Amino acid sequence: MRKRAAKKRPLLPDPRFNDQLVTRFVNNMMWDGKKSVAFKVFYDAIDIVEEKKTDEEKTGLELWKDALSNVMPHVEVRSRRVGGATFQIPMQIRADRKISTAMKWLIGFARKRNEKSMAQKLASEILAAAKEEGAAVKKKTDTHKMAEANKAFSHFRF
Repeated sequence: MRKRAAKKRPLLPDPRFNDQLVTRFVNNMMWDGKKSVAFKVFYDAIDIVEEKKTDEEKTGLELWKDALSNVMPHVEVRSRRVGGATFQIPMQIRADRKISTAMKWLIGFARKRNEKSMAQKLASEILAAAKEEGAAVKKKTDTHKMAEANKAFSHFRF
C-alpha cells in the first residue's frame, strides 16, 4: 500500500444516553448533514419502542442493542475471480464491519417499511429485530446460508 490507513476519529457520545454507538447509528441514518433531525427521529423511535415493548425489564435502548446484535452477521461472502470463474468465498467479518453492516441493514429495511413516519418505521423494525424476526434478521440468515452453501470454496481465501 502506498498510503497509510486513515485514523479512526473519536465519536462524541450522544446527549441523551451518553453512548457512542447511538451516535454512530444516527450518523448512518442522517441525510444531508441534518444530525439534529436524525437524533430526533432516533429518540422518537426509542420512545415508541418504550411504549410498545412487551417485556418490562428491558429499556428501549437495551432493546435497540439486542436488535442490533440479532442483525449482526458473523460471516459474509466475497466475490473472488479464480481462473475465469467467479467464486463466492465465505469470510469472517471484522468487529467494526459487523456493527456497521448491522446498522445499515436495520436503517435500510426500516426505510422500506410502510408506516407514517421514519421514527415509527425504525421502531417497528427494532421491535421485530429484537424478537429475531423482520427483514433485517432475514437478510442476516440469508447471508449465513449463502456462506454455508459456499463453504466448499473457503480454501480460495486470500
